[in-house]
Amino acid sequence: MKYLDEFRDAGLVSALANEIRRIAKKPCTIMEICGGQTHSIVKYGLDAILPDFISIIHGPGCPVCVTPLELIDKALLLAAIPEVIFCSFGDMLRVPGTRETLFAVKARGGDVRIVYSPLDALTLAKKNPAKQVVFFAVGFETTAPATAMAVFQAKQDKTENFSLLTAHVLVPPAINAILSSPRNRVQAFLAAGHVCTVMGYREYETIAREFKVPMAVTGFEPVDILRGFLSCIGNLEKNNNVVDNQYSRSVKRDGNIPAKDLMERVFTKVDRSWRGIGLIPTSGLGLKNEYNNYDAEYRFNLRAVSVQESTICKAGLVLMGEMKPHDCQAFGNPCTPEHPLGAPMVSNEGACAAYYKYRRSNPERFDKGAVE
Repeated sequence: MKYLDEFRDAGLVSALANEIRRIAKKPCTIMEICGGQTHSIVKYGLDAILPDFISIIHGPGCPVCVTPLELIDKALLLAAIPEVIFCSFGDMLRVPGTRETLFAVKARGGDVRIVYSPLDALTLAKKNPAKQVVFFAVGFETTAPATAMAVFQAKQDKTENFSLLTAHVLVPPAINAILSSPRNRVQAFLAAGHVCTVMGYREYETIAREFKVPMAVTGFEPVDILRGFLSCIGNLEKNNNVVDNQYSRSVKRDGNIPAKDLMERVFTKVDRSWRGIGLIPTSGLGLKNEYNNYDAEYRFNLRAVSVQESTICKAGLVLMGEMKPHDCQAFGNPCTPEHPLGAPMVSNEGACAAYYKYRRSNPERFDKGAVE
């Protein structure tokens, strides 16, 4: 646990917070994109130990949360087909569709299974040749290489009973959408270390220059995140619109070249709707034409599904950083993890779930800015 403890060291956290207070002279607003970072910030009260004029807001960094409602409903349709084994990461089973969840389909007898990798789903397909195995491919660039490997391997092995319901989304177009909004107030970003481990950060450099916003690539522990805040605030004070790699133990500027090559071989960029946000051009990954036979929407001839978002849930405003979870009138009642109105209350990376867990049941953490 040595290296984990090192990045949760209370002395280092205190020193970084003091340095931020020393250099910060003007108000600023910083957004973290990653849901894992959101949970660390809220759990450890990192935003509460910053100067009052430093505002931290949470972005659309939860892939489960932004998976469009129509794709959830398509997943429900597929999972209800008797000859289908529907595979998904665990978070997705509790995300509400228009009328129900994958857990509800499973309770009625649907063969819905939790897997930890798309390659697990491919193994299931090989073991169950009489069944159609569909994997719900959800995630940012972090999980896309494993999905690409699964479908690439399926084609190589001629495994014909395996397909994907693809919901992969890309981070840079979402950042562009936020910065292009007339309501935008974000002045700097924390970039997610795991995404940049795969993709690198060259594309972020272009965004930083174009929109004049500094960024810091960082990790997920308290020391990582505060180093990211320190970098952003320092560069804002100096008007340096650069990308600072504060996660060099994992991230290189060009990322993981073999992983990116595999993604390029299998996927193409497509327009994607983000739940609660709307359509963001070229923000998704879809299978290339040569992999159409492994596209569940193509294989099962799924047509467009008409959906209606909840009028009570304000997930879109939360995901765009325009509202904190506790500002939503539904937060905590009627929207809870047991009875969620929107995905951010369900996912382990959802901002609403973080606030419900850490700032509803134990408000002293927020007041004291506690770090364990």
